[in-house]
Amino acid sequence: MASHLRKVFGSGRTKSSASHGRGASEGDPPSSTPSSPAASLGKAASRAFGRSDRGASPSPAPSSPAPASSSALPPTTPSKSSTTTTTAATPNTQSAIPSPSPRTASKPSTPTAQSQLPPPPTPAKSDNTDAATPTQPQSSAATPTAEKATPVDASPAAPAASAQAAATPAAAAETTPKMETSKPLTINIPAANQQEPAQPAAELPKKQLKSENRAATNGSTNTNIETNGVGPTDRDDLTPVGGLNNKSSFHSRTTADQFRAEYHPDNASKYANPKHYSARPETYHRKSFSAAPSSMGEATPAGSRRPSGSEHDIGHGRGPTANLNHAVDARHGHSHSGHHHGHHWVSAEDKRLQEDADKKRHWKRWGPYLSERQWGTVREDYSANGDAWSHFPHESARSRTYRWGEDGLAGLSDNHCRMGLSLALWNGKDRMLKERLFGLANNEGNHGEDVKELYWYLDSTPTHSYMKMLYKYPQESYPYELFVRESRNRSRDVAEFEVTDTDLFDEDKYWDVFVEYAKDEDEENAISIRISAYNRGPEPADLHILPQLLFRNYWFWPKEEPAKPQMKQTGDYVIQADHPELGRYHLYCSTSPAPSAPPAKRGQAPEPISDEEVVPELLFTENETNFERLYNGNNRNVYAKDAFHDHIVPAHRMEKDRPKAIERTRKIKKTVVRQERRPIPRDEAAKTDAAPKADGASADAQPEAAAAEDQFGSTGPTSEQEYEVVDIEEEVEEEETYFEDPDESTPPRDYVNPQKKGTKAGAHYVFRQVPPFGGCAVVRMKLTPRTPSEDAAIDDDEQFDNTVESRRSEADEFYAKLISGPMSDDMKNVMRQALAGMLWNKQFYMFIQPEWLRGDPGQPAPPPERKRIRNHDWRHLHMEDILSMPDKWEYPFSAVWDSAFHCIPLAMVDPAFAKKQLDLFTREWYMKPDGALPAYEWNFSDVNPPVHAWATFRVFKIERKMFGREDLDFLERVFQKLLINFTWWVNRKDSSGSNVFEGGFLGLDNIGPFNRSEPLPTGGTLRQADGTAWMAFYALNMLNMALELAKHNPTYEDIASKFFEHFIFISDAMSFHQADDEEGISLWSDKDGFYYDAIQWGPGHSQVIPVKSLVGLIPLYATLTIEPSALKRFPSFAKRMQWFLDNRPEMADRNIANMQVGGRGDRRLLSMVSRERLELILKRMLDENEFLSPHGVRSLSKDHQKNPFHVNVGGEEFGVGYWPGDSHSPMFGGNSNWRGPIWICVNFLLIESLQRFYQYYGDSFKVECPTGSGDYMHLGHVAEELSHRLLGIFLRDDQGRRANNGGIPMLDYAPEFRDLVHFYEFFHGDTGKGLGASHQCGWTGLIAYTIYSTGASYGLAQTPRTPKSTAAHYFDEHLTEDGRSEAGSVPYSNAYSRPPSPDEL
Repeated sequence: MASHLRKVFGSGRTKSSASHGRGASEGDPPSSTPSSPAASLGKAASRAFGRSDRGASPSPAPSSPAPASSSALPPTTPSKSSTTTTTAATPNTQSAIPSPSPRTASKPSTPTAQSQLPPPPTPAKSDNTDAATPTQPQSSAATPTAEKATPVDASPAAPAASAQAAATPAAAAETTPKMETSKPLTINIPAANQQEPAQPAAELPKKQLKSENRAATNGSTNTNIETNGVGPTDRDDLTPVGGLNNKSSFHSRTTADQFRAEYHPDNASKYANPKHYSARPETYHRKSFSAAPSSMGEATPAGSRRPSGSEHDIGHGRGPTANLNHAVDARHGHSHSGHHHGHHWVSAEDKRLQEDADKKRHWKRWGPYLSERQWGTVREDYSANGDAWSHFPHESARSRTYRWGEDGLAGLSDNHCRMGLSLALWNGKDRMLKERLFGLANNEGNHGEDVKELYWYLDSTPTHSYMKMLYKYPQESYPYELFVRESRNRSRDVAEFEVTDTDLFDEDKYWDVFVEYAKDEDEENAISIRISAYNRGPEPADLHILPQLLFRNYWFWPKEEPAKPQMKQTGDYVIQADHPELGRYHLYCSTSPAPSAPPAKRGQAPEPISDEEVVPELLFTENETNFERLYNGNNRNVYAKDAFHDHIVPAHRMEKDRPKAIERTRKIKKTVVRQERRPIPRDEAAKTDAAPKADGASADAQPEAAAAEDQFGSTGPTSEQEYEVVDIEEEVEEEETYFEDPDESTPPRDYVNPQKKGTKAGAHYVFRQVPPFGGCAVVRMKLTPRTPSEDAAIDDDEQFDNTVESRRSEADEFYAKLISGPMSDDMKNVMRQALAGMLWNKQFYMFIQPEWLRGDPGQPAPPPERKRIRNHDWRHLHMEDILSMPDKWEYPFSAVWDSAFHCIPLAMVDPAFAKKQLDLFTREWYMKPDGALPAYEWNFSDVNPPVHAWATFRVFKIERKMFGREDLDFLERVFQKLLINFTWWVNRKDSSGSNVFEGGFLGLDNIGPFNRSEPLPTGGTLRQADGTAWMAFYALNMLNMALELAKHNPTYEDIASKFFEHFIFISDAMSFHQADDEEGISLWSDKDGFYYDAIQWGPGHSQVIPVKSLVGLIPLYATLTIEPSALKRFPSFAKRMQWFLDNRPEMADRNIANMQVGGRGDRRLLSMVSRERLELILKRMLDENEFLSPHGVRSLSKDHQKNPFHVNVGGEEFGVGYWPGDSHSPMFGGNSNWRGPIWICVNFLLIESLQRFYQYYGDSFKVECPTGSGDYMHLGHVAEELSHRLLGIFLRDDQGRRANNGGIPMLDYAPEFRDLVHFYEFFHGDTGKGLGASHQCGWTGLIAYTIYSTGASYGLAQTPRTPKSTAAHYFDEHLTEDGRSEAGSVPYSNAYSRPPSPDEL
């Protein structure tokens, strides 16, 4: 185990662009300089990618002794498809450098000149060569002989030679004219500051050999190729390698039947490349960070890879990122005016974001927009009773066409889901393909719907130029029926039956399937897809990999069927997709190398099990419903949506299609035993008689008579003859009938279209006997509008891998800007995965309510009673956008208050997308004409907490602080729409006009004893402390936004005054009951020192509900400090406030006493709670026997564990008890629980509120934290303490455990699991175990922002517990004359510079 851990978590990391399982050439001389395998591997990787070992600036190498000419280097001839590296001191100068081959070896051939000038360019063939060049049939017998190349010198002396050659460009130039006799062989892996040239080649159905393509295009110049953000370079910058090798690539997609490598058992690693990522299968999909910082004074070239200095590899397949610790300086690369400083670092991803914003390139057209569950949604429900789960279950999903979207595993689609790509797998045992994640419907799980799979989002950039996901696929048959049966048998007070409770992952019998997407540098619509599957089990195993491409079905629904899009095969392993809106795309499906065994030792090459390549079978069908299977009807088309299941999985075929057992006969010999009845002879019978016979003579007494009897028979009466049964064995030959199992390997009929066309296509790869303990299989594909003549990487695996590696490296660079201060690798890993999950949870969401309600002309009319079930009054709704989902499986629909929280971490990386989300919900096709915002599809009229204004201003300030831009148009546009929404709240949710609001469930599903979205069983009206506090919070945020806009338009100063008055009236009505107001009701309990909900039956008749829950803490949110400079800048606003102080003294004294008394820095405070009430509330909140958990603030006081609340209404019991885990109630589906667990989103707002209070009270207000501990802290310390407790849910403790994992050893300690983090919906109130949706990267993704804010101080010996200065950027609310904080330079603690400034809080 220890050796395995060292192998997995060592620090030596290399990167390669070579194809899977390829090694150096035969005869490579041994190293002349002793060095460790890891060191030499790192040098080789640096040479292969044209980078220095440290990934430094691409400046010329320092001077060093050099040979007179390049001929001083040993002459070498590259092996087939050898990799070369350009090392140039100045443009258009080069020297030939020997380098190890990253591809398969070949036998030596006659040496040629080391390097030669290219001949004149060869004109490319025209695009219509399909007719001129017929497709060649494949033949497994044909093995044409190819030229062999001399092996390349791979010794460590090469780097020195490279340095010498770089220092003497003149010498290299002198030798250039001597290179005209033959064509040079070059490869397209760029140096640090050069781009790969595209190699023109004829587009043919049967493609040319790679070597021929290269030879035909080596003369082309001034052609742009992919590199890391560097401009175009001349073709002369490529270093030619001596000799011409026409042997086909071992991994050529076009030569699967032409290439046969010469394998010899004495050279086990002959076809393996030690630099390829598969040579380190245990660590390639992990991330290591270098402890050695890089110089910020030098620009880090895009695509650079810094070596790891850490012994603890963490993460999931991203390279070393030593520069992560310089995030603050790097991220502050913009001035306040928004102009770039020329010397600041702008990553390639930042450039893409800017190009997308400027509409120069549509970088966000393609992304992870495919849903993970389209079945069981309201959109697809056309039932009479509104039971969406039963109307469209999982069992129908593979055979039935979706109306409003598509789903799939690790899916990709365009931004309108016109065409999507996803992954299907088969282990040879399941009853169907694994093409979508399985989970329970709401009526099947004991706690509602729940996905039963293990998968992680590992990486994504905001433009999705690089994405990575991991799915763990069991090798044993997946127990679909077991999950349903076991879950239905469990009660609500029993834990859920999870996939980790089965034996699926025992003995590591599973596949790690990594899916990577990488966009081209110069073509946003070209996407490289790499699928790497690792056999973690102890035995060889088979795996079927089937990437699928499909069109969303839009032609099924109109009365007259429109023209359909079409996919068809146009060449070997090429799928052409034509869509009337998207245009033409091609999916190039490369052949794959045979699976390889893991290396015997770290750094060694993997060993391929065969030299045969895996050739994909292209399958085509229609994305249309299989009526025959589902309804026993007739299909509109012969080829249905589930055709691939039937074609590949025999057990999936319908009974009528499955061949019958074959009856046969055969002759067999066998021994049989028969019974025969034989008479017993009388003499024998006589001998057995003990007494003489009565009717016969005795031989002893009468010998004569006896003799006469023997001769003549008995003369007297005798007994009956006796018989015996005898078993007789004998051998017989007979004919036997028996039944033979039919051969189901060949489908009994054509499930897929033999004409190779349709609206759904797949490439079926079959990998046989993949070696155990990390054996690897790799699939490479490319989806692009380009042809091979326009994109050389289509046919070149090195360029393909280089594209993926470059995008991955650019992702590292981009995220380096977000890391601030000294953080652990584990913390960086959690932050990166949280943001990756946020970006992967984007989804194309379409719900056009009028069409959905009335049904489609081409389909049967929906039941008439359906029109009144749900959402019938949202006829204006037209949602057809990319939206941020809470969880693409459990919640594959938008929720308005979830989305508001999503936008905070999203704004860290992509403020444009965050602003778009907030803007959409206020647009006229989303917002109801009366001002209501759509809650979620199960009931758009449900009321979510009004956090939209808070999120809008936060995103505005995040962009201003982090990116130096102020989007006032966005702020004003959303503010204007929120005025309508605020009015809707006032008019609809305050029925009595008393400024005390009801609101409904407000997102806190089961927090009260009654369903707050339904009429009370007691009668009366529920007056909600949280609803009223949310409105006060809403008013303060609108006030704040108005003051910001007033800086540019004085009209907003009056609007700010209006919201100031709203806040005062709401605060006063909630907290104080006036004797002359019969309608009024106070929600504050002087007895308990807490806020409660109350039931009001009429004037003067009310009753509080004494449940100590989050409802009583939400009033803390409504707080705001105002700078003295703001009052000076806005005299009208200051005058109106003073009018309140003078003319409403009683109300002012009760609610805004802190407006009269200046606090820290002479600030003023607007708050719903006074100092005295704040102290009482915090005493409960910070009590570990009530709200304070080791992992944050609970949603219900633990006191209710011993003292539950009960009430009997009409003989029915209602109550609230402390449930720290899953819900015991079916209320709101039963899949979430607000009666004890910890929720990140509400904790986030509590922390922010405490920071605001600190800005006013400063060190003068301290509380005991925890209550009873004797440790007193000011509120800034308390805020940081709560932040660190939240971090403790996700980070490893001293024993290596994550509270989030719920104590499952496999997740905490297994090498392939321990660095993977789930982001659950909520967490156990006592243990921190993750509960609910497992990929709720929405508001749980706020943990990324918490790490950004306070992660650097987490776990310090003496934690200052103070808000970090880097948390300041989203608190930028308050105003000074110069737009800056007056207290920005005030020291805050000895450990860190300052807290969030008043201007930021």
